[in-house]
Amino acid sequence: MENEIINRVANSKLVVVDLEDYYPKGPRTVLDIKDWLFQELVLREKDFREHVKQHDWEQYQGHYVALTCSSDAIIPGWAYMLITMNLEPYAKSIVIGDLEQLETSIYQEIIQNLDTSAFVDQPLIIKGCSNKPVPTNAYIMLSQKLKPLARSIMYGEACSSVPLYKRK
Repeated sequence: MENEIINRVANSKLVVVDLEDYYPKGPRTVLDIKDWLFQELVLREKDFREHVKQHDWEQYQGHYVALTCSSDAIIPGWAYMLITMNLEPYAKSIVIGDLEQLETSIYQEIIQNLDTSAFVDQPLIIKGCSNKPVPTNAYIMLSQKLKPLARSIMYGEACSSVPLYKRK
């Protein structure tokens, strides 16, 4: 048995933290309100309120929604608030911005509520590759949350990781 292959990665005490494991299910939707504006530039309150009133909000049931205006219009804050009042009973989450900002907001909540008890005094690897749209900001938020707890933090895969932090 002198030539036995030993998987040192599998036998190590490294704890892998994969943000993809926390990715919540549900459609992501961008609601662009430019078509609700006069000539895609001017918000006329009466017309805007009519669009909000006539819009089918139920179609966003269970969605994560990013509110945006892709034209160069100046949108007053109350307009997004009015949309949110109608969207809130159906959507899981609502932000102003694009899909990246939406995913960041989703992960901010996930990381804030993350049970970190299993990571105390452990050598951690934050897995870097994912097939789902995990935003870069999520890795930053996670590393900030884990640093006070972990013995060490690395990024990447167990076979090729980049050391980021080691407690002194």
